[in-house]
Order: sequence, then structure tokens, then C-alpha cells
Amino acid sequence: MTAKQTFFNLPEDKRNRITAVATREFAERGYEGASINRMIERLQIAKGSIFQYFGDKSGLFTYVFDLSMSRVKNYLRDVRDSTATEDIFVRLTQTLSAGIAFVNDHPRIYALYLRIQSDRTIPFRDDILLSLRRYSHSYLHSLLKDARDRGELRADLDLDQAAFLLDAMMDRFLQSLSMEHFDAGIGLYGLDRHQAADWARQLVTMVKNGMAGDEKGT
Repeated sequence: MTAKQTFFNLPEDKRNRITAVATREFAERGYEGASINRMIERLQIAKGSIFQYFGDKSGLFTYVFDLSMSRVKNYLRDVRDSTATEDIFVRLTQTLSAGIAFVNDHPRIYALYLRIQSDRTIPFRDDILLSLRRYSHSYLHSLLKDARDRGELRADLDLDQAAFLLDAMMDRFLQSLSMEHFDAGIGLYGLDRHQAADWARQLVTMVKNGMAGDEKGT
């Protein structure tokens, strides 16, 4: 975390307001377009306060991003721990469902994630994106390894390849719920969480069953 102790000395509700306003500003306008002046106007605080709390705009962005990612990780950690005794396909369905819930419950945080992917002005953007993909890959890899060790998956399954495939599918699915041009016109954009959950179950079922027919090609 890049915030200074002066920030943590603030009451919790004030810290939350600053974080929420900053997340909205960066998500809506990108890094270069984000304005400290606009943030302090919304917050009704002195401009110097932001610099006392975070040093500069880069420090504020880094804090907001780190806090946002910790919330994502908490969602995934809860899924991992609460489904520890379930089979891999239940765990994958619950993981995707947690993603749907997060997108619905924290739309500005998810918008910030989408902004990071396209905004090349963001400091350390490549490192940020690499860390995100590494975390997602590691999380899925661990679920798959547990399943393979329990005999739920083929013993010869390449876990890196399987985790890569699942990560790509899940990430594209969640993006398609929020961005119309990502859903290829198949109706994912704008689905409510119940409809999206049905899609999630169907996708995981497809992964479970595979797409090949039997030996006769049926």
C-alpha cells in the first residue's frame, strides 16, 4: 500500500469516501484524464490533503488499485475455502459465480480493471497486468491440482494449459457481461446475475463434458 499514515489516521468513512471517489475518477477517465481537482471538489477537502495522504497521483492510483485487487482476492479466497470439499466443476462454477457477483456488486472496481487493460498511460501497467494474470493462473492451477490429486481429472492433464484455457474463458465471459463489443452479438451483454449464473453453469458443464462426439462422430 502506498498510502501514508496520515491517511490511515482518518476515520474509516472518510477513507472509504476518498477511495470510492478516486476509483470512480480513474475508472471513468483513465489515468491521464483523472483530475485531482475534480476529486477534491467532490470530496470537499483541501487539495493538499491528497498529496499528504498519497504523495502524488501515481501513489493514489496505486493505493486504489491495490485495495481493489485485495477485494477481488478476498472473493476468490472465500470461494476456495468454502468449496474445499467439492469437486472441481462445482468449484469452477462457484468461482465464475463469484466473478459475476463481484462485477455486479463493485461495478466501478471492475470498470477500473477494464480501464487498466486499455490505458497505456497508467504507471507500471505491464507489471500490473502481469501480476493479475499470474494471480488468476495460480488460483486456477491450485484448484486443478487439488482435483487431479483426488482423481477427478486425468492424471496426464497439463495443469498450466488447463488453467490458461479456464482463465481466458472466464475473463472473456465477465468482460462480455460489461462490454457489448465483447459478446460477439450472442446476448451476454447486460444479462442480469441470474441469467449470467445460468451461462456460467453451462460453460462449466461444457468444459466437463468436452465438445467431441463419440468414436462414430456423434
